Amino acid sequence: MTASPLSASGIIGTAGRVLNPSEPPQVRTADLRLAGDRLPVVSPVRVYVCGITPYDVTHLGHAATFVWADVLGSVLRMVGADVVTSRNVTDVDDVLTRAADARGRQYAFDQDMRALGVRRPTHEPRARQHVGHVQQLAAALLVSGRAYEREGHVFFRGGAVAETAGLDRAHALHLAAEYGDEPDDPLREDPFDVAVWRPSGENDPAWPSPWGWGRPGWHAECAAMAWATLGQGIDLLVGGADLAFPHHAYQTALVEAASEVIPFARRHFHVGAVRRDGEKMAKSTGNLVLVADLLREHPPAAVRGLLLDRHWAADWDYNPALLDSAASRLDALYSAAARPVSAPSAVRTVADRLLDNLDVPGALDVAIEAGGDAARLLTRVLSLG
Repeated sequence: MTASPLSASGIIGTAGRVLNPSEPPQVRTADLRLAGDRLPVVSPVRVYVCGITPYDVTHLGHAATFVWADVLGSVLRMVGADVVTSRNVTDVDDVLTRAADARGRQYAFDQDMRALGVRRPTHEPRARQHVGHVQQLAAALLVSGRAYEREGHVFFRGGAVAETAGLDRAHALHLAAEYGDEPDDPLREDPFDVAVWRPSGENDPAWPSPWGWGRPGWHAECAAMAWATLGQGIDLLVGGADLAFPHHAYQTALVEAASEVIPFARRHFHVGAVRRDGEKMAKSTGNLVLVADLLREHPPAAVRGLLLDRHWAADWDYNPALLDSAASRLDALYSAAARPVSAPSAVRTVADRLLDNLDVPGALDVAIEAGGDAARLLTRVLSLG
């Protein structure tokens, strides 16, 4: 594979021209379009990325979410936005979490992210550090009548969440059970009520609270961490498509109910699942492709390119031949970037492709054809150098 050119190509201004980073700051505006919805960009852009539970190694499905979140931030910075990101670590869990901490899984995750060129987030809250914020959230919901206490639990009244998310009742109940929300728990007034606070068993982590010793519920952890690090409202809520319901739906409902600020997130950004042999990549199915294994045999830019050269919301099937195709596509981009010039319109077109639903495949087609500044801009924005 040829070495990548690293010459800077500037950023896109209001008139579509390329701005050299050394030029004095000036007002720049742009609209990001995601799934047909316009998102006028106003700094700072606040992005919450649902991070990891540190009980597992990093597989390709994890990496897809975090690489796409990274490119989302890079495209926003391309048009002059300040981007503030918060990516959580959900480290309040059961036996698996404690075992994972002992094995240093968090360190392995950080190594994989660095290798793939994923920028470190502005904030990296750990759930253990925000237990007090979850308790404040629970208390606020109780005062407003949006939650109730029962036998050491604080349950959020979530009867309307599934309907708001556009799901029929049967499918929503199936997903709630699949993700551990226990809709058949007889303590709950409604199957769609979820625990903001729950009592801990003998082997669970536990903290004192007004409702007894216990620990936060999963959705409440992310709600509290997002609020604590980014405020009552954010611009983009990012995660895998499998987090849309119940997790992001309840995270949103909890913050909106407590803060009375609507919407919690201006837009959602749900990255499609990576499958293998037709099944979603997951530890439970034993079909994982580990990032560390791929990086031992392939350049990080090729792995990153594999994840990006497709529609961000689409599910897709991994097979090893795709890495060879990604490497060839990357070589073509590098060769194009080595050409001295391209038409100014090509640079604008690359930027427009990225701003229009993060159309990386379309931007790559233009950059490879045009070469020069257009290819160098894309190499930089996608962190493929």
